[in-house]
Amino acid sequence: MITRNKEEQEKIAKILATLEEKNIQFLKLWFADILGHLKSLVISKQQFEHALEEGNGFDGSSVQGFARIYESDLVALPDLDTFQIFPEELTGLPVARLFCDIKDTAGKQFEGDPRHILKKQLAEMKKAGFDKFMVGPELEYFYFKDNKSTQLLDNGGYFDTIPADESYAIRRESMLMLEKLGIRVEYAHHEVAPSQHEIDLRYDEALKMADNILTYKTVVKQIAMKHGVYATFMPKPIKTVNGSGMHVHQSLFKDGVNTFFDDKDELYLSKTAKYYIAGILNHVKEICSITNQWVNSYKRLVPGYEAPAYIAWGRKNRSTLVRIPQAKQGHPNASRIECRFPDPACNPYLALSVMLAAGLDGIEKKTPLANITEENIFHMSLQERKARAIDTLPAYLYEAVNCTKESALVRKVLGSHTFETFIANKEIEWDTYRTHVTQYELEKYLPVL
Repeated sequence: MITRNKEEQEKIAKILATLEEKNIQFLKLWFADILGHLKSLVISKQQFEHALEEGNGFDGSSVQGFARIYESDLVALPDLDTFQIFPEELTGLPVARLFCDIKDTAGKQFEGDPRHILKKQLAEMKKAGFDKFMVGPELEYFYFKDNKSTQLLDNGGYFDTIPADESYAIRRESMLMLEKLGIRVEYAHHEVAPSQHEIDLRYDEALKMADNILTYKTVVKQIAMKHGVYATFMPKPIKTVNGSGMHVHQSLFKDGVNTFFDDKDELYLSKTAKYYIAGILNHVKEICSITNQWVNSYKRLVPGYEAPAYIAWGRKNRSTLVRIPQAKQGHPNASRIECRFPDPACNPYLALSVMLAAGLDGIEKKTPLANITEENIFHMSLQERKARAIDTLPAYLYEAVNCTKESALVRKVLGSHTFETFIANKEIEWDTYRTHVTQYELEKYLPVL
C-alpha cells in the first residue's frame, strides 16, 4: 500500500475537485518503457481517488525492459505535480493526464523506471554542488501521407515560408496545442529536407523537459493523425536527404547562477563548462547507444547530411559533435552548450541522464578539453582528421552497443537491471537486422549471382 503525506493529500483533493468541476470522465496515467515508448493506463471516473492515492497496478512483465514474469506486479503512482487536462480538440473529449513513477507493490521504487533513473542522476548533480540541469531540445520530424510510405506533404526547405498548405497548418496547430498544455515553444520552422519540420521548446529543468518531450511527440503525432497524415520522429526515413536530430542545449545552475558563463573568456565559457564538454566528448562513444538507440539512428550519423559524425567541438561549427551557440551580451543565463548527436527517437529520460553523467564526470576529473575546431570537418581528409586527433562516432548500432557494454559510467547511471536489459534488447535488434535480407540485396545480387 502506498502512503501519501499531508501535502500530497491536499494536492489530491485539489485535483479531484478540478476533475469534478471540469466533468472529466477519464484519467490517463503515463510512463515510458526502457526504449522511451509512451505507455498509458486509462482510469474511469469511479477509480480517480484510488488511482491518485495508491496508484494503479499493472503487469510489468508485459512492458519492454521492466520486470521479469515472476516479479511482474508493479504500480504506476501518479506524480501529482504533472497533472494536466488535455483540451477536447486534441482527445475528442476532455481527458486528464499525470506522469507516473513506477513502484513495486510494497511501495519501493522500481529500479527499471526510466523517470527514476533521471531523478537519481539529478540527485548526483546536486551532490556535485549544482541546483538545476537546464535543457532545451530541438526536435526535428517529418510529415508523410501515411505510415506505410515516405510520400511528402511539401517540398519546402530550410526556413522556407511555405504557403499556408497542409503541413504549415498542422505545424501551427501543434504549436498552439503545446502552448495550451503549458509547454513553452521558443520557435518553429521548416527544416532542410522536404516535409521536415522543427518545433523548439523553451529551456526548462531536465525532469520536466523529459516529460515535455514525450508530450510534444504525442501532440505532434495526434494533430497529424487528426488531419489524416503521419508524423514520424524516425532518425533517417529518406536516404537522400537530412535525417532528424534532437539537438540538446544544456547548462548547469547553482544558486540561480549559470555556472557555464564566464565574461572573461573569449567564448564566455567557464572552466566548468569546458570540463563538462570534455566529459561529453570523452564518453560519447559509450553513451551513443542510449542517445541514438536504433539501427536507423546510424544512417543519420554520416558525413554530408549536417549530422555530427566527428568527435570534436566548435563555436558556430555545425560539423562538430558539440557546438557553442553565440552568447548574448548581457544575458549570462543564455551561455550553454549544444549536443548535436542525439536523435528524437531516444528515451529522453535515459538520454539526459547519460549526457549529464558524462558532463559531471568531466567536471569531477577536470578532464582537459581538446582544441577547438573551427574548420568544416566534412571537408577534411582522413589524414587531416588523424593529425588533429578527431575521432568518429560508432558507425552502426552493434559498434555503439559494444562501447556501452564496457562502460562503467553507463552501468552506474542506468543500474544493473536497466543496463543489462537495454544491452540485451539492442543485441536482439541488431541480430534481427543483421540477418534480414533487404530489397537492396535482392536488387543488387539476385540478377547476377
